[in-house]
Amino acid sequence: MTPFRAPVFVLTHRPRPALVKEGGTTFTFVTDGIHSALDQAKAAAGDKSVDIAGGASTVQQYLREGLIDELQLHVVPVLLGEGLRPFEGLGAGRRNREPVRVVDTPFATHLKYRFVK
Repeated sequence: MTPFRAPVFVLTHRPRPALVKEGGTTFTFVTDGIHSALDQAKAAAGDKSVDIAGGASTVQQYLREGLIDELQLHVVPVLLGEGLRPFEGLGAGRRNREPVRVVDTPFATHLKYRFVK
């Protein structure tokens, strides 16, 4: 059983058929870029909001295009490899963010930002 119970659109370079799981989650693999994945997710969501999940590279692509209104980061005190800077290389236009919430726990710090347009 998957935790999503909603359509999931996975960015990939390898085409494959959709994967339907018990509980109402269908994974659709999108090979034609972030705009296509977002358009498909918005169509599936109707009037609901769309969440984008992924690593720094995925987030950077959406931020560069100005497609994210709010961003939640979950920072865990473990460094795998050299680490990645999620706001690196975005250009001056995407740096206008305001903090919305910070929640600190023993296991992670949860940050939420809103992007000012």
